[in-house]
Amino acid sequence: MSEFNLTRTETLYYEFVTPKRGMQTYIFVNALTGSTEMWSGMICKDLQKAGYGTLCFNFRGQRNTTFSNETRLTPNLIVEDICALIEYVKPPSPILVGLSIGGLFAAQAHLAGCQAIGLVLINTLRKPSQRLDWINRAMVDLARIGGGEMVMKANFPVIASPSMIASHWDTTFNDTPPSPPPANDGLFRLMEGSLMTDWDFSYEQLQIPVLILTGEYDRLFRIDNDIKELKGRIASVTEKRYSNAGHLIPLEEPTKLIEDLLGFAHRCVKEG
Repeated sequence: MSEFNLTRTETLYYEFVTPKRGMQTYIFVNALTGSTEMWSGMICKDLQKAGYGTLCFNFRGQRNTTFSNETRLTPNLIVEDICALIEYVKPPSPILVGLSIGGLFAAQAHLAGCQAIGLVLINTLRKPSQRLDWINRAMVDLARIGGGEMVMKANFPVIASPSMIASHWDTTFNDTPPSPPPANDGLFRLMEGSLMTDWDFSYEQLQIPVLILTGEYDRLFRIDNDIKELKGRIASVTEKRYSNAGHLIPLEEPTKLIEDLLGFAHRCVKEG
């Protein structure tokens, strides 16, 4: 558990375990509402047991980071921070793994100069549209009223599998009403900043192996025709679908995800 100093007063929280000699490092990039805890349990531990390195971290605005009230927590800033952290840590043979918008940030960071031998996009692919703008703006409005709790409560039925919905029912619906986020709340500022995201990404420029993972119960962001079109623009790509998962594959199917990540590392080495 470490801190990376971006400025005199602003830091990122990260966790890094070096790989065994000659092995690769998985770098996990969060979704906006995510944290290192998404990865640092079973997923990182099993990869480390297999000899791989892992690097997970939180964006400015997420848990255990420091950031000023004046700093705009925009997508461009997140990408710059990813590049700065990777340059600082220098993880051997990086494989970038991003969940949701985190996959886009990982891809943007790679094209901005971050070294990588492979890229994993988990429920990332989506095309710019008025529908997507509506979803993103509505999420910000929900967060303004009830914080991240309200956002998850509203979206959970269309991003999670039935079993995950059932497991979260009792803890979600209780007598405590959602409350607005505190002033300068990091998560809200990240969500507000995310409205500046450019989803018109140049997938044709990716010249490394790419693995696309999607969950069939992700009924909020998953549009099959869009995924098919965007996938077709990537030179070296494989797609796998999770029939029993939705948007949160690392939580819903961690064992299968680990198997796919291990298999992808072998492919990266073979194609590298």
